[in-house]
Amino acid sequence: MHSLRYELAEECADDDDAKLGICELRKAVLEELKMHNSLVQEWGLDLAKEHGINSATVKYTEFLLATASGKIEGLKGPGKLATPFEKTKIAAYTLGAMTPCMRLYAVLGKKFQELLDSNESTHPYNKWIDNYSSDGFQATTLQTEDLLDKLSVSLTGEELDVIEKLYYQAMKLEIDFFSAQPLFQPTIVPLTKGHKPAEDHLIVFSDFDLTCTVVDSSAILAEIAIVTAPKSDQNQPEDQIVRMLSSDLRNTWGFLSKQYTEEYEQCIESIMPSDRLNNFDYKELSMALEQLSKFENTANNRVIESGVLKGISLEDIKRAGERLILQDGCTNFFQSIVKNENLNSNVHVLSYCWCGDLIRSAFSSADLNELNVHANEFTYEGSVSTGEIVKKVESPIDKVEAFRNILKNCNDDKKKLTVYIGDSVGDLLCLLEADVGIVIGSSSSLRSVGTQFGISFVPLYSGLVKKQKEYVEGSTSNWKGLSGILYTVSSWAEVHAFILGC
Repeated sequence: MHSLRYELAEECADDDDAKLGICELRKAVLEELKMHNSLVQEWGLDLAKEHGINSATVKYTEFLLATASGKIEGLKGPGKLATPFEKTKIAAYTLGAMTPCMRLYAVLGKKFQELLDSNESTHPYNKWIDNYSSDGFQATTLQTEDLLDKLSVSLTGEELDVIEKLYYQAMKLEIDFFSAQPLFQPTIVPLTKGHKPAEDHLIVFSDFDLTCTVVDSSAILAEIAIVTAPKSDQNQPEDQIVRMLSSDLRNTWGFLSKQYTEEYEQCIESIMPSDRLNNFDYKELSMALEQLSKFENTANNRVIESGVLKGISLEDIKRAGERLILQDGCTNFFQSIVKNENLNSNVHVLSYCWCGDLIRSAFSSADLNELNVHANEFTYEGSVSTGEIVKKVESPIDKVEAFRNILKNCNDDKKKLTVYIGDSVGDLLCLLEADVGIVIGSSSSLRSVGTQFGISFVPLYSGLVKKQKEYVEGSTSNWKGLSGILYTVSSWAEVHAFILGC
């Protein structure tokens, strides 16, 4: 099938180098088919008699054939392509639909190879893994991607959008293909597999700043204050809150930011044990983070006393929240949780953010009014901030106390499964007390402090493979807090796949 699609793409390519490149890829596919046939013979299978083709496979192959034949919305049929350029487009579209398959198999091959034990020489899929993890296949994948880039050089933005959509659709169909394969052993993922709403209660906790957002909320609030502040004393009405001038505010904020960064680094350094702990010690970590909590309190007091947060309108805050850029996949994950009627679940956002209204606005614009927000709050005169902060969650200790109180106030007798997603030192205690603690991003201070106190940071994928092996061998797959193990991810897509599946 891949061979036929490359043949169709080769016919459409008008560049000799491109034709040669596609021809080489077609030869590689033919070698791949030989490998598959040899595996079938080794296993003594008669595919025609023993196995039917599932619908997910048919959908993917039909999609690829349709693309290679030029049956794409808005395009002419292949027999009516009038110009070499139009044919090149079809070749590019075909490569765009096939490249995800190549890249996915290259990644899977490498991942599986890394996970194989050195003594697993008799693994039934060794030949398959060796092929897709080989330097040759990795090179072929890169060649496919390079050829796609070359064929796309002359395309318009609209045509590149078509390739992006084809790429996305192909990857989705590939995932559907893998998801459709029968499983003959119990699995520990997705986390909600086997979840029973009548008996189980899933509680998801998340930090906000830089876990959900791209930019820290304090910087956003400061920018609102600076932009809306008066440029001179003459502009300030007597009956309104007296505000700092915009230029003075910017200077003051710059000084406060620099002071916070320098003192935060000093505080982190001061709470570190002189020697790395061999074993995870939650009590020692808690005592150390009490010092960080005092620092955060002092820093917030300085902000309040400076007056930089005076005079910000609630309308401006809400508008900024609506425009706030969230991490890719974040809102989709939360929507999938709260809109799923088959889950008995709640989502709580625990944040140091000075203004809970900013968070609520950000999620409300994504139709996520069901999220429970626990943060500090501005005080207002009318709809204008006074510069004061109602302190509710301003430190690691406050966060973990809020976490505990939420669980304590869950007035049901259902079995609770807690997940906490965070990115900073301030999240450490919550991450550790949750049944599953997931670290997103790459905070160096979080890793340094955690490692020094005996915490293990394990990539989620390899951690799940290890846990799956333990489960298959007969031990429990229960998740329990205070294990000293935190799982690391690079994106919300990993979180989504782990908890909910694809």
